[in-house]
Amino acid sequence: MTESIAHVSNRGLRTPRAAAIAGIIFAVLYGTSYTLIQISFPADPLYTGDWLEDYARTIYLALGMLPFAGIAFLWFMGVVRDRMGHLEDQFFSTLFFGSGLLYLAMTFIAASIAGGLLAIYAFDPGIVREGGFSVFSRAVIYNFNIVYASRMAGMHMIVLGTIWFRTQVMPRWLVMVTYLFALVLLISIGFTSWVMMIFPAWVFLISAYILVLNFRTQKKEVKEDDLTVRN
Repeated sequence: MTESIAHVSNRGLRTPRAAAIAGIIFAVLYGTSYTLIQISFPADPLYTGDWLEDYARTIYLALGMLPFAGIAFLWFMGVVRDRMGHLEDQFFSTLFFGSGLLYLAMTFIAASIAGGLLAIYAFDPGIVREGGFSVFSRAVIYNFNIVYASRMAGMHMIVLGTIWFRTQVMPRWLVMVTYLFALVLLISIGFTSWVMMIFPAWVFLISAYILVLNFRTQKKEVKEDDLTVRN
């Protein structure tokens, strides 16, 4: 069993570095986008002032990053699955893909609503200012991101933590960190909107760890090849 796990780990570490780097790209793009949106939207959900006039360009920039962040996240899911190898379980794989894709879909829906809000404002600012349209749109965006997407992100992390615990392809400390972050995402809903930053931070951690292992393994293989040639 130990030899099998080692074989799977070594094969997973040979995954192109670009795949693990994709996780870091997702973390940076999503983290930057989410931060820009958070500082642009008014803290008071009932605020009806002309805040879009000051922050429209910032929000456009943030929304422009999200599609690329989504593509990078799909690459990240691919490299994580590659590390599972033949130890992959169909039940957990279904939960892994389902929660990841639902998280991504809800994030895109929230971004689409924000983009629609900007488009309507550009056409007729009065529609956004009046009738509570802006308040309603922000409430829907908040619920998609904080209530639903965050729980799917937490579910995604729990599934991966369980897979790693059972297959031992990741160290125990990383599994415990994953469970802790997932628990915070699941129970801290409604306390602060910044809780969503936990997920990209976790993806960054996992991707960086895989890259470090990849580098160490390749460096070790080069040394072994050099010794073989000398002998």
